[in-house]
This record gives sequence, structure tokens and C-alpha cells, in this order.
Amino acid sequence: MNRSLKGRKVAILAAPGVEQSELIVPREALLREGATVDIVSLKRDSLRAWNHDDWGMTFEVDRHIDQAKESEYDALVLPGGVMNPDTLRMDHRAVGVADSFMRSGKPVAAICHGPWLLVEADAVRGRNVTSYPSLRTDLSNAKAHWTDAEVVVDGNLVTSRGPDDLPAFCNALVDVVSRSKTHAAAE
Repeated sequence: MNRSLKGRKVAILAAPGVEQSELIVPREALLREGATVDIVSLKRDSLRAWNHDDWGMTFEVDRHIDQAKESEYDALVLPGGVMNPDTLRMDHRAVGVADSFMRSGKPVAAICHGPWLLVEADAVRGRNVTSYPSLRTDLSNAKAHWTDAEVVVDGNLVTSRGPDDLPAFCNALVDVVSRSKTHAAAE
């Protein structure tokens, strides 16, 4: 199967405290397959990642959330960490982005604590998901069907538990984006 993502554009929605590996590894996997990848954030210039148990690298922001529209992208990636999704789920614009992507049918991939934003957007009801184990109750209360697996694919939704599962997460992400029939509007 052709997994080329040439011509595809993917948004990674992140806030300060995003888990560094969960931003870097999916971004590199998408770029390797030819996708264009934008880091979209509540911050305007840059954001600092969290690297396991301390502050990590600083990343340039490609698009401020106010200038990023779902129609411009083919897929959305929601990395985890605890601080990142906790900040995003408290921002109505970020909740709106997650809701818009889920309603569009375009691929959405969330890892670790990333599904918290989907809970806030009421976008996991009836969906099969996984996450970092501490989100099990939150996802179950949101009427999702949670399972302990390295990756779960439910239609356009890809979820994964955490950094140890990044290879499976990235493989599923690339597969789902490459098979997606929805495309962003031409710029």
C-alpha cells in the first residue's frame, strides 16, 4: 500500500508542557512520508516541551490557533503530557478545533493524555479508545469504550497509551492519514 503523504497537511495542536517525544516522533514520521506539518498553539512564537520529568526543548510555533482552520488541514495530532492537554481543554478555541476535526471525519490521533481534549469536546461517545491509564475513568465517563492496548484505531480516530507506544501510534497515524479520502481545501 502506498503510504505517501505528499500533498497532505497535518496540524499538531500543542501547548507549553507538551510531552517532547510525543511531539517530535509523530512529526518526524509524518514528514518522512512527505506531509507538511504545522505546530499549532495557543502561544504565538514558541512553546517549551516537557521531557519526562523536566523542561525540554523549545519549538517554534507555525500557526497561532486563531489563524488555523480545520479546512486547511488533512489531519490533527494531539500529543500528551499532562500540562499540554489540561491547558488545551480549558481553552474554547482548542475544544472547537478538536470538535471540528472529529465532526469533519478527518483523521485525529491522540496519545497519552491527548484524549482529554476529545472528552471536553464530547467527541468520544461510543468510540473505541485507549490512553494513558489514568484517563480510563474520564474516557469511560464520556461513554467511550476504553481498552488497554498500544494503539486503537476506530475509523478516523487513532489513540495510544504513551511514549512507549510511539512506534505503533505513528504507524497507525500514517496509515489512517494515507487512506483518508478527506483532503484540506487548496490554499
